[in-house]
Amino acid sequence: MATQKKSAEVDYSMQEKILALYELQKINSRIDEINKVKGELPLEVQDLEDEMTGLRTRIEHINAEIEELNTLTKQRKREVDQARILIGNYKEQQNNVRNNREFDAITKEIEYQELEIELAEKRLKEYSAGVKAKKLQLEEAEAVTAGRAADLEAKKAELAGIEAETAPQVARFEEEAVRVREKIDQRLLAAYERIRNNVRNGLAVVTVKRDACGGCFNRIPPQRQVDIRQGKKIIVCEYCGRILVADPESEE
Repeated sequence: MATQKKSAEVDYSMQEKILALYELQKINSRIDEINKVKGELPLEVQDLEDEMTGLRTRIEHINAEIEELNTLTKQRKREVDQARILIGNYKEQQNNVRNNREFDAITKEIEYQELEIELAEKRLKEYSAGVKAKKLQLEEAEAVTAGRAADLEAKKAELAGIEAETAPQVARFEEEAVRVREKIDQRLLAAYERIRNNVRNGLAVVTVKRDACGGCFNRIPPQRQVDIRQGKKIIVCEYCGRILVADPESEE
């Protein structure tokens, strides 16, 4: 049973793991170069999509505000109609009053309703002006949205064309990366990915050339170079933190 398990799992040496890391770096660098063809397109597409989301939200808010103003307009118009009905009723009652006190009381009610009508009509004018202003804002927002939508479709089409053209190459390199990753344990892979994410050019593994780190170009001491060539352990640059490997071509 133990023999079967050992045959199924290959025990790679540290030197083989280091070389596999270097090979993985070369593959990832090729993928990075292909992705550079896209330039700023992915970010531009994302920015346009975010802007479109904001514009749609703005349009929804404007429409909601217009709807609210229309609702208030209907409400005020009903209040005006009800006030006019009351005024008509009060005027009929004035014809049947028995004394001046009743007449004065009804007159005050009529004056109150007339004031209510005046106030409501003032509000109606404000609502009407508000609706006009909101409709102008809506037209502007819709025009901007239409322009951004056209830009977004163009950018998406351009990006899709580049991705379709480069997809076979990327797929091939990713298959190679999977094969190489099998030689590297998870701890080393995690360290490799962490360094790649922390450096600007994505170079986590670099060679020593002309006695210097291939990432930051700081000098590497001779004894450290000997340790790197021996490949018995992972050695990182004390200046930039990249993993250092001997240049296979110079070694040959």
